[in-house]
Amino acid sequence: MAHIAAIGEVMVELAPFPTADSNGREIMALSFAGDTYNTSVYMARLGLKTDYVTQLGEDPYSEQIMQRMANENIGTSMIKQLPGRSPGLYIIRNTPDGEREFFYWRKEAPARELFASQEAADQLCQKLVHCNCVYLSGITLAIIGEKSREFLYNSLHKLRQQDVIVAFDSNYRPRLWRDKFEAQQAMLSIMEYTDIALLTLDDEQLLWGDDSVEGCKQRYAAFNLGELVLKRGADDAIIITPDAEIRVPVPPVQGVIDTTGAGDTFNAGYLAGRLMNKSLEDSAKQGIRCAGIIIRHRGAIIDKAIFDKELGA
Repeated sequence: MAHIAAIGEVMVELAPFPTADSNGREIMALSFAGDTYNTSVYMARLGLKTDYVTQLGEDPYSEQIMQRMANENIGTSMIKQLPGRSPGLYIIRNTPDGEREFFYWRKEAPARELFASQEAADQLCQKLVHCNCVYLSGITLAIIGEKSREFLYNSLHKLRQQDVIVAFDSNYRPRLWRDKFEAQQAMLSIMEYTDIALLTLDDEQLLWGDDSVEGCKQRYAAFNLGELVLKRGADDAIIITPDAEIRVPVPPVQGVIDTTGAGDTFNAGYLAGRLMNKSLEDSAKQGIRCAGIIIRHRGAIIDKAIFDKELGA
């Protein structure tokens, strides 16, 4: 069975829970989420052997996260729990116009110290070398900081020498970076160590001011990418390889409720397909199908029984 490890941060999520309270009090529902974590959940549900790589505390919420991963068949042997620490937190707020705002408390989260030294990076690399693929995102890059990114790049270089595939989703979130230039440099640097790039054109527009397909192709042409996957919402997904360009239509989805996590779920379907030896097109179709299920429900991670049922429908 193919084995993938996702690197990143899983956070405590508080979201408004509908209530008829007449005193204006908000009741919040507790959950756990994070971009690479969301992807891990669905990769595991699709039958891929999946491990998660992060750092947590030894508090009750970190324990709940560990248990939640175990329930989802996500391996936790690469997670370090640090005494006296606790995971990051974010709160979702619904605005009057129906949009959602996010407020974060994550500066002290232990996941930020994942690659704090070359020694720590090397120890993790010794475990990751047994995987077929490692997956990370622009949020992973942002939270660990500039110095730690260099230790990460060294590890990715060593892993690729051992034929471990590196998959990367840029997932650009401006508030996590000191400025746009820092983010641009980091995104270009990691492309040197990436085999499968999973990019969203909306993020490319935010980061580079250019969301054209040709612009993306030119921007990353100098890198040795095996697969450049462009996610374009309701428009065709595009897969660019050194030998071909494949467009995969996105069927219309009825009853869209919440697009949170759609890109993360596409990544899960696509990577699970590729690591299970499906074709580029079939992998993209699986990613599109998975994302289409998620957006008909509220939240990034939906009930497993619902997901399995709709996937098999």
